[in-house]
Amino acid sequence: MKISFVDIQNFRKLKRCRVDFSEEQTLLVGANNSGKTSATDALICFLDKGKKITSTDFTLCNWIFLNRFAQSWMNEDTSAFIGLDLLNWQPYCPSLDVWIEADVSEVQRVSHLIPTLKWNGEPLGVRLVYQPKNLDNLRENYVREREAVVKVNGEKQLSLWPRDFKDYLKEKLHVEFEIKAFLLDPAKRDITQTLTNDAICFDSDPFKGIFRVDTIEAQRGFSDPHSDLGKPASSLSSQLNEYYKRHLNPSDMPEAEDLDALEAVEKAQIEFDSRLDKAFEKTLGEIKELGYPGFTDPDIKLSSRLNPIDTLEHDAAVIFDVRKQNFGDNTFSLPEQYNGLGYKNLIHIIFQLITFRDRWLKVGKIGKKRSEEDAAIEPIHLVLVEEPEAHLHAQVQQVFVRKAYKVLREYGAVEDNLTTQMVISTHSSYVAYEAGFESLRYFKRKPASREQPTPQAEVVNLATVFPSEKKSETDVSSTNKFVSRYLKTTHCDLFFANGVILVEGAAERMLLPHFISNHHKDLRRSYISILEIGGAHAQRLRPLIELLGLPTLVITDTDACDSLRNKARPKRGASLEFGSETLKTWFDFSKLTLDDLLDLPPERKVQGNVRVSFQYGIQTKFTPNARTTKEVIPYTFEDAVALTNFELFKTLRNSTGMVKKMHLATKMTTLNACCNAMYKALDGEKAKMALDLLFDVEPNELLVPEYISEGLVWLESELETMSLDYTWVPENQASKIMEEMIGE
Repeated sequence: MKISFVDIQNFRKLKRCRVDFSEEQTLLVGANNSGKTSATDALICFLDKGKKITSTDFTLCNWIFLNRFAQSWMNEDTSAFIGLDLLNWQPYCPSLDVWIEADVSEVQRVSHLIPTLKWNGEPLGVRLVYQPKNLDNLRENYVREREAVVKVNGEKQLSLWPRDFKDYLKEKLHVEFEIKAFLLDPAKRDITQTLTNDAICFDSDPFKGIFRVDTIEAQRGFSDPHSDLGKPASSLSSQLNEYYKRHLNPSDMPEAEDLDALEAVEKAQIEFDSRLDKAFEKTLGEIKELGYPGFTDPDIKLSSRLNPIDTLEHDAAVIFDVRKQNFGDNTFSLPEQYNGLGYKNLIHIIFQLITFRDRWLKVGKIGKKRSEEDAAIEPIHLVLVEEPEAHLHAQVQQVFVRKAYKVLREYGAVEDNLTTQMVISTHSSYVAYEAGFESLRYFKRKPASREQPTPQAEVVNLATVFPSEKKSETDVSSTNKFVSRYLKTTHCDLFFANGVILVEGAAERMLLPHFISNHHKDLRRSYISILEIGGAHAQRLRPLIELLGLPTLVITDTDACDSLRNKARPKRGASLEFGSETLKTWFDFSKLTLDDLLDLPPERKVQGNVRVSFQYGIQTKFTPNARTTKEVIPYTFEDAVALTNFELFKTLRNSTGMVKKMHLATKMTTLNACCNAMYKALDGEKAKMALDLLFDVEPNELLVPEYISEGLVWLESELETMSLDYTWVPENQASKIMEEMIGE
């Protein structure tokens, strides 16, 4: 049995989205403010119930309709009331659909979820809706509070509570609303179902006995040892103490193997009591001189209670030994708060997972205290982890992802019919890298528009893009294998970026951040992922780039060549072609000549969310006194930089390598000779040229080649458009939608 997927509706910007669950661990990735945390919070609110739903968790555009319901109740004419049926409210209330796959042999566990006697193992669905408890009471309570405000306010129009229905629910939501569960139709699992009056409503938790939910939230309260902000409950000693209470305490339902420990504790207590009596004899004698105790008063006696649990509660109960050899004392040991936060947090999280696992499997004493009714182990253990990278450095993050799921499954031999599913939300490229791409669920931001009044999120299942390691070679396309292997050898920050820049080589990758920092500073406000990939392979990333929907700038070389595919210095009117596979395959320019390519207007270089930038003619003056400019066409990025910074390269007298060759080319007597010399110099080590430039030249002095600057301006504009995070619905559109809804 396992959870197949969940559908989240009307929860913050998640108006409607589906999250497919992997069999083992599922990672929620995406840029900031894309909806990852919202999805995790929805699971916690509906399944773990560790958080309460608030009025701010309702999708913003839905308040237009909910406020109109309440506004209609203020009319004296009751026939004008709308929203008097729960079916009117449910399309605008936060809800979570949970779909479970179960085998026919497990029918006894899921019998209450089966909608028909003809069930043959189809997925079973339940919708949890946060809806009004009683609409009549809600209407009466709101009208009473609102009328009181209107009466008191008079003509002053003060902002008194409640200003409107949303303001009322900000304070009264938990009084007026509750979570109710409804059975869904398995035949309609591929669509978002609309509930009807015939939908079966559960009186109790439909998932009791089916799965257990445990959560590790993002904020865990660790602090510097000298800080006053620490939370004692979050210390490792407290974690060990809690585990000891539940699973190991020898005083709780003692067994034969516990007797030796209990005997040792009792002997120690007797010895300690004797020492206490002697130590406090004088002090207690002074108290007796005050007249207490009298003849009828009980005498004072000190008696210790040596509880092994208590010994784990103080800071020094858990110590970290700083030397490997055992010298028989704690001379070289420090309390737990002095250990590095990174490893301390890792130990803490792993120990929480161990506690979750043993509580689920009812290990030790906790299993013996349970009644027969709740003695059965839930077949599914769902563990939610928010941003485990908090306080973990890169290597520790990778250790966590490698070990976490194994820890949840490693208690002897966990039975095959028991399933553990872990859902992790993360901003860490290291966590994404280590987990495997087939487990990633990418949250794609969708900005507000006239058709979509609020910014929303769409979840992309990257298992459809990346191959699983378990699949055979014949099941996976060569493109998918390449993308997966390429990202594995670089980094995964692509999944957390606002925009992407693909470049040809190391020189572009090294200089582009300086171009952005000094000449396109608006781009610095956005998280840009710069990926270096050769021109022959960039188009292989096309399916992934289009799927993610991120604004992407592809910077490539034309690779001018003759009809025999021999590279050639680019010129107009020479019947030259171009060899860039990116331009031919991705942007479908294969039928164009080099001359056609050079004259392409900017709009032809854009395809959906992707724009390409390549070299074209540069107007330059070979000598400062020249009356006119002449066009020169760079072959690649390096000579484009040199020709754009012509005067600067003339001054680089102490340079070496390719930079020196470019400098010497500027000393030629004619522009044509200069370009020929630069073209020949391109056979050198290009990456070294970028390093030499960074060493010899102040980055802010380097001008950006025009074809790259043009692309960066486009990227700035696209990111600015995507950053529009506003909420609006034209009044006439809202009224039309409302009328259609009432008519139904």
